[in-house]
Amino acid sequence: MKISIYDTTLRDGSQGAGVSYTEEDKLRIIRALDGLGADYIEAGNPSSNIKDAELLEKACKMRLKTAKLAAFVSTRRPGTDVYEDEAIVRTASLDAPVVTVVGKSWLYQVSHVLKATAEENLAMIRDTVSYFKAAGKEVVFDAEHFFDGYGDNPQYALDTVGAAAEAGADTVVLCDTNGGSLPDVIGMVTAAVKSRYPEPKLGIHCHNDLGMAVAASLEAVLSGAEQVQGTVSGVGERCGNANLNTLIPLLQLKMGYGCIPEESMRGLTRSVRYINEIMNLPFNDSEPFVGGYAFSHKAGMHIDAVRKSPRSFEHIMPELVGNERNLLVSELSGRAAVIEKTASLKPGLTKDSEEVKRALELIKERESRGYQYENAEASLMLLIREALGIRRKFYEILNFQVSINESPSGSLCTALIKIEVDGKTGITAAEGDGPVNALDLAMRESLVPFYPTMKEMRLSDYKVRVLNSTDTTASKVRVFIETTDGVRVWNTIGVSNDIIEASRQALADAIETKLIMEYGETKKEV
Repeated sequence: MKISIYDTTLRDGSQGAGVSYTEEDKLRIIRALDGLGADYIEAGNPSSNIKDAELLEKACKMRLKTAKLAAFVSTRRPGTDVYEDEAIVRTASLDAPVVTVVGKSWLYQVSHVLKATAEENLAMIRDTVSYFKAAGKEVVFDAEHFFDGYGDNPQYALDTVGAAAEAGADTVVLCDTNGGSLPDVIGMVTAAVKSRYPEPKLGIHCHNDLGMAVAASLEAVLSGAEQVQGTVSGVGERCGNANLNTLIPLLQLKMGYGCIPEESMRGLTRSVRYINEIMNLPFNDSEPFVGGYAFSHKAGMHIDAVRKSPRSFEHIMPELVGNERNLLVSELSGRAAVIEKTASLKPGLTKDSEEVKRALELIKERESRGYQYENAEASLMLLIREALGIRRKFYEILNFQVSINESPSGSLCTALIKIEVDGKTGITAAEGDGPVNALDLAMRESLVPFYPTMKEMRLSDYKVRVLNSTDTTASKVRVFIETTDGVRVWNTIGVSNDIIEASRQALADAIETKLIMEYGETKKEV
């Protein structure tokens, strides 16, 4: 059975705190969602936002492979003829093939918010759905506050579904708008609606105010829903919406429903991380399926077992969702993790190999100085390359200087760096919003003439931890940096009594990792 995926990242997701899109962001997200295999993409509310209308106009000219674009609009206003409702008429004139009409299903909302009678609200639903069907649109009816309405007056809530169905709605979506319904209630009510109205198709739209939006959506599917609505990473108003990152693989890999093509599922991790990057939101590495920690193992016993039989501690193979197994190197993991890390670089090593012993010694020595590699995989792999004798030297920093000049108008941070690449030297200066930002810009800009792909990378997160606070301002600090090139994300570490030097170490590891990704382990002779 096919469950259609209706994405509302651009409309409902934009209502989340800290979420903001440019038009270019939205077009890129539409392209990414289409590539992922979404069936519907809700591109905004063009009747109330001119930017959304302009976006839809441009998006409708895109050649999409799987997705249909949907415009969102409310039912006609109370006491207004549908043909005279400017928002309705304007929405119908757009090229979007799908219109999602939101209407009230809770009598409390009808009387207190719409200030309308129960019968007038039903007429508003019928008139609006009929109008868009006559205009040749596929119509999705969002029954707003349905579960609250059903709890207060089941018959009236059902009547709103009936009004939409009679008017020709292709899909009726039951919305847990307040996000306060438990999954078992969602399932029972969905089953009751499906029993009363076998047609049209039934959909579910859950908010995450109880932390159960995904579970509630699954209950709805088990009870007859054929469409799920949600957002990438669960972004949305208040606590967010059902998280499609989790919901899609659960439906397809665990429950056997068809959602997206298999090749898209294998690209799921990359796709949702890419969309998060466009949204400029930090990615939650603790997410199931696609998170950086989803297939991470730390305990030595677990690592040993996973190396022998992955299913012993993994519920699916990470490749199914495009993720990777990560064996964390720490005092708990020992040689098994190091052997696994070296396998891709130098196959055939054992726990007694000199290279493995050397790598362990290096790791332990660094950890004694305050380094911690659990969340700095990129720095760890560079250290292992060093132990194996295969670490490539792309460039050398001959010297650098960072200065902070205070003035009445504020502070000015500059960095000056001199590098050498293949016998050629370069000196670069950069100004930044702080000393670390200035150093980051200077380091990358100095390498662009030699390695143009440096333009692609940027810092996406920066964290500092004081290791021995009793030493006050002389304390040693540990710097973690997350870097991205818009597709990949990697983490590096630096430790020093000087926060600038610790930052330089982490930045240098981040740059070196990018260079290895782009130019390989060994220099190619021309």
